[in-house]
Amino acid sequence: MRILITNDDGIGAPSLPHLAAFAKRLGEVVVVAPKVEQSGKSHAIEIYKKIEIKEVDLGVGVRAYAMDSTPADCVRYAVLGLKEHFDLILSGINRGFNLGKDIVYSGTVGAIFEGGRLGIPAVALSTDPRDFTSALNALDGVLSFFQEKKLLERASLFNVNIPIDHKGIRVTRQGDLYFTDEFEHIGNDIYVQKGHPVPQIGEDLTLDTDAVRGGYLSITPLSYDRTNHEVFRALTE
Repeated sequence: MRILITNDDGIGAPSLPHLAAFAKRLGEVVVVAPKVEQSGKSHAIEIYKKIEIKEVDLGVGVRAYAMDSTPADCVRYAVLGLKEHFDLILSGINRGFNLGKDIVYSGTVGAIFEGGRLGIPAVALSTDPRDFTSALNALDGVLSFFQEKKLLERASLFNVNIPIDHKGIRVTRQGDLYFTDEFEHIGNDIYVQKGHPVPQIGEDLTLDTDAVRGGYLSITPLSYDRTNHEVFRALTE
């Protein structure tokens, strides 16, 4: 198996070499990650400026590249630039959960959607921003769950969120808003956005938002297809 790893926290993210070391147990690993943090870049790509790409040493015996662009572009470079085949993409482990409707902003999730566009199975991994070691310790259990349930035979894109010391694994669907933002005026016509979690706590453990808030590890199958099939059928049948 050939595995591509990327993230949106950047090539210097503390979790990156650990994830690469874990993935080496499964096959050959290549890392292409942003030169600097790209959180909130969603599925953006760079089509105008020149892009710096440098090979770097992560210290874990894998080929690794730092790319001065977005997570989606990192996937594009690995496939279209290096012209290499990959069987799986792992994106993360993100410092902070990617849940509910807010996944549309996520560079971590954007990378797996680029994988979907290129026909490569992909898994986004995110965890509590306070500590990524608990997520690393959970990876064996996540791998076993994927294998036992044959998840990658059922779908090709998954969003995984791992709370600290989780209570168990739940297969979930996308919930509602997890974060909201405020525009703070700091003077001279300048504003900054400040985000904070939505305080509402639900108990529907089929939703990724509620499951993670309740302490469960959430695995959500995603779809690259944005067609509203119900409306399509109603208008064409």
